[in-house]
Amino acid sequence: MKSLKFLSLFFVLSFVGILSTNAQEAVKTDNPNAAEITFESDVHDYGTIKVGADGSCEFKFKNTGKEPLIISAAKGSCGCTVPTYPKEPIMANQTGIIKVHYDTKRVGAFTKTVTITSNAKTESKVITIKGLVEGVAEEAAEPALPVKKTSGLPLENTK
Repeated sequence: MKSLKFLSLFFVLSFVGILSTNAQEAVKTDNPNAAEITFESDVHDYGTIKVGADGSCEFKFKNTGKEPLIISAAKGSCGCTVPTYPKEPIMANQTGIIKVHYDTKRVGAFTKTVTITSNAKTESKVITIKGLVEGVAEEAAEPALPVKKTSGLPLENTK
């Protein structure tokens, strides 16, 4: 009986905790004075570039809200897209830059995204890079793992 009361109390408190978390998020996004991140452009098109070309670009933005803008994270959609963002708060009506570097060793068309998380009214914002890398992909000078050269005959099981 005691464990049933404890279990019931646990579920009630968990439910109340979930509701209060949702209520706090709603207040945060409804703040009329909250920071707001506004980009000059949220898409950068490299056009056609060569293999190994400089894959860096910048996204300029402005805090159009009334409170300081704090960017807590910027995450590329894959390891080939690496963002760098300001760690210090961006005050109201001030500007900042998010730098994005794309690894141009891969040949072909690409569209990649960077998701920015902040304290802005819109907590998550996505910016996009796209383009076409032309040329011949560089092959590794040496294999990543040592390879034993054989005569071409099938390998034998030595068990």
